[in-house]
Amino acid sequence: MTLEIGDIVLCTVDRIVGTTVFVHIEGNGEGSIVFSEIAPGRIRNIRDYVVPKKKIVCKVLRISGDRIDLSLRRVTLKEQKELKEGNKQEKSFTSILRTVLKEKAEEAIKKIAEKDSLSGFLQEARENSKELEDIVGKQDAKKIIEILGAQKQKKTMVKKEIILKSQDSNGLGMIKDIFLGVGGIEIKYISAGKYSLKKEAEDAKEADQKLREILEIIEKKAKSHGMDFSIIKK
Repeated sequence: MTLEIGDIVLCTVDRIVGTTVFVHIEGNGEGSIVFSEIAPGRIRNIRDYVVPKKKIVCKVLRISGDRIDLSLRRVTLKEQKELKEGNKQEKSFTSILRTVLKEKAEEAIKKIAEKDSLSGFLQEARENSKELEDIVGKQDAKKIIEILGAQKQKKTMVKKEIILKSQDSNGLGMIKDIFLGVGGIEIKYISAGKYSLKKEAEDAKEADQKLREILEIIEKKAKSHGMDFSIIKK
């Protein structure tokens, strides 16, 4: 998987050299964390936070060639939870493939990883199994889909808060029209000009991507009507 700035990644602490912690990023080589990105404030004993072989959840800050700068302190509890749940789901899907495919599983997992995350790929395969069939064959694809269908899927909720205001005399009506034009999300009024938008999906990345697309639509419509629009950063 190609990393991007802002990605949340699972890492294993490798070594501490001077004021830098070096880690192995799961599936993406080595990264580094300077002490100021380990925790806010003064660090008296770095081993209170990181020790070799400890697994930690980090955020990608910068990517420059082979160098990947990470942060531990900027990861929220929600982001930690989502990554750990996603990692647990990946292991569950890996187990399913190994059970069905036996010795052919590792090659199939490698081919899937070239296209998408295992969870993302298999979630898509529920709706359209053609790509899965191309990799593992129709018979094994059918068995995998049947197992996936028998599993109870846990939904993930992604939330954003926005400011949407208009000085127009019909501003409230314009806002209602904009919200009516986007579907599949839960919208709640918080206070003057402030709204909460929630999107639910079986995959956290899918929910986040869908909500981003909806926000882009809302922003475009708002600006075309001369309205104030902004996403509240948290």
